[in-house]
Amino acid sequence: MDLKTATAIRRLRLVSAPEAISFLLLLVCSVLKRTTEFNAVPVMGAVHGALFVLYVIFWADAWNRTKWSLKTAGVYFVLSVLPAGGFFAERMLRREAEDAVIATRARKEGVVGA
Repeated sequence: MDLKTATAIRRLRLVSAPEAISFLLLLVCSVLKRTTEFNAVPVMGAVHGALFVLYVIFWADAWNRTKWSLKTAGVYFVLSVLPAGGFFAERMLRREAEDAVIATRARKEGVVGA
């Protein structure tokens, strides 16, 4: 895996969890708006919207660089629209990055023809 691909995956990983947290907070704010006088929906909506846009941009970049299959790219996109999906995406991306590092090291050492 080259540096640009690893960076694209890392950026997507780093925005996954905050995007999921902002989505959950937006849901809580939405419930509070309807049950109390507290209204933080405009603020949380803007924060979540910005993080979601970043996620989609980073997702498209990672898909382009990693050459994921349509199924894999679709899974990562669907995880972005589920309330806690970003946490699962972050875990899957971390595992993918670790596997790529292991494969790269094995190729350098001539252990496998990976």
